[in-house]
Amino acid sequence: MSVNKVILVGNVGKAPEIKFVGQRQYATFSLATSDPAFVNAQGVQVPERTEWHNIVMWDKQAETAERYITKGTKLYIEGKLRTRMWEDANAIKRSITEIVVERFDILARAVQPAQPNV
Repeated sequence: MSVNKVILVGNVGKAPEIKFVGQRQYATFSLATSDPAFVNAQGVQVPERTEWHNIVMWDKQAETAERYITKGTKLYIEGKLRTRMWEDANAIKRSITEIVVERFDILARAVQPAQPNV
């Protein structure tokens, strides 16, 4: 038996980019998760560490992402880890690891700056 399951809670780093493969719509964006700063047993301050994740949503989820997800939105995501490989125009082999979303919830919308009274 094997399991490929990822659960993340984090903040969107940039607005979703919407693309199409044939008739299928997909959205890609980055999600930041952070480990808080702490002081270890030796008294050394360890700074906060932020990890960036590449997120992919397909079809109806991509439509929802386009409408409701913006930079700063806090999300709960469940998905699968996928690594894609390709060769670029210069014949250099490239790869990217992504989270392909199976389920997600919007936990909090991004705070919009207040509009000044004119």
